[in-house]
Amino acid sequence: MKTNADPTAQLDEDTWFVSAEKVYPQAVKGRFRTIKWAILFVTLGIYYFLPFVRWDRGAGAPDQAVLIDFEARRAYFFFIEIWPQEVYYLTGLLVIAAVALFLMNAVAGRVWCGYLCPQTVWTDLFMKVERFFEGDRRDRINLDKEPWTGTKIARKTGKHTVWLLIAWWTGGAWVLYFADAPTLVYELATGQASLIVYGWIAILTFTTYSLAGHMREQVCTYMCPWPRIQAALTDEYALNVTYRADRGEPRGHLKENKKRLEEGLPAGDCIDCHQCVAVCPTGVDIRKGSQLECIQCGLCIDACDNIMTKVGKPTGLIAYDTDINMDRREQGLDPIYRFVRPRTIIYVGIIVIAAGIMLYTLINRQMMDLSVVHDRNPLYVTQNEGVVRNGYTLRLLNKESSAQDFTLMVRSQDGNFRAEVVGADTNSDGSITLEVGADRTRQVRALVFSEPNATLPVSSALDFVLTNNETGESVLITDFFRTAEHTTQ
Repeated sequence: MKTNADPTAQLDEDTWFVSAEKVYPQAVKGRFRTIKWAILFVTLGIYYFLPFVRWDRGAGAPDQAVLIDFEARRAYFFFIEIWPQEVYYLTGLLVIAAVALFLMNAVAGRVWCGYLCPQTVWTDLFMKVERFFEGDRRDRINLDKEPWTGTKIARKTGKHTVWLLIAWWTGGAWVLYFADAPTLVYELATGQASLIVYGWIAILTFTTYSLAGHMREQVCTYMCPWPRIQAALTDEYALNVTYRADRGEPRGHLKENKKRLEEGLPAGDCIDCHQCVAVCPTGVDIRKGSQLECIQCGLCIDACDNIMTKVGKPTGLIAYDTDINMDRREQGLDPIYRFVRPRTIIYVGIIVIAAGIMLYTLINRQMMDLSVVHDRNPLYVTQNEGVVRNGYTLRLLNKESSAQDFTLMVRSQDGNFRAEVVGADTNSDGSITLEVGADRTRQVRALVFSEPNATLPVSSALDFVLTNNETGESVLITDFFRTAEHTTQ
């Protein structure tokens, strides 16, 4: 982080900290800036407009393509529907996301920070708005030094107004993922939405406005843990934005370097124009080597390439390179690049395995489920003629988009048992037919009876078998049938 004070100066005993110097990034054109704009438009376009994409799931089901429905306790992602008991899919996604971050770091350092991080994306957008109202680097510096005039107030007001609108729509877009988007937009516009919705929009508006508009590079330097973590995960083969000192040093202004060459003295290609520093969103001088504040965005590469082209020198004085290649160039050796190495293979393997497991479970997952809870008080009841009764609470789950009929059977190897469900008829073969609505659960009370005066163990394994009459899919849950209390000797 750049500061107003000389870092080598002795601080006064009463000085606790030095305030950070405001960074005024200069606009730049080039291939990496173009890539960043493309990523910004794609990612923000998806974020802002995805809630309005429709997906037909049939009658009675929500038609929003991506929806986290807390009221119905499930999440939708196009053709995928996730129930609460399938939270392991979220675990799998988190594992894939974490390992993908490690993989990106192993290949190209902090490429996530420079191109994909939400803080970077929204900060770039806010900087674009700032340049629109206040001009480029030099204009903004001069504007901040000027006294407050009508023109300055108008420019500042316009900038902060647009910032707040972007921040407000950012918070508004987030809540649209948790309710039907068109309906919620109408409710928000007419004041009919709940206070919770307005509260979350206000919170997200404030955080976006603060982080992207005011805190900017300080978020990356002080708040984000990733720069510290990635430093322990990188190696000498990872690409990083690098100043090629073997070519650039000794640096000097263009006329000075020409004079040195005429005198037969060494002179590097760096003309000390400081354009690499001027365009850096965190104010880093990449010529000083790898630094915590550098987010590896590549804008300094664009700036340097533009200058090298103007002065008639080869581009690439600043470029993505590896630590091992820096050492090899000093030794006069050709650079080498190894993207396929043990750590990248391991990361890719973990991602493939996790994705494969998730895909397999998704393809083969059951569209029905059954849970059984045995009554605890009392565990059993002895009736006339030696009949023992146990009670159970059954919850049937139907994930199909239409109502389904299920057949419930109870069986055990320890004897013959008879089952009844409160409010349902028992078929002649002892089975019970139960209907469960589309995409619904149904809870029923089941009673299981032993034969009169049957000789049974203290605890018998009891199988509850639920079968879908239409698809033939079935699920088996084993519980127990008690005839006496367990005792310990």
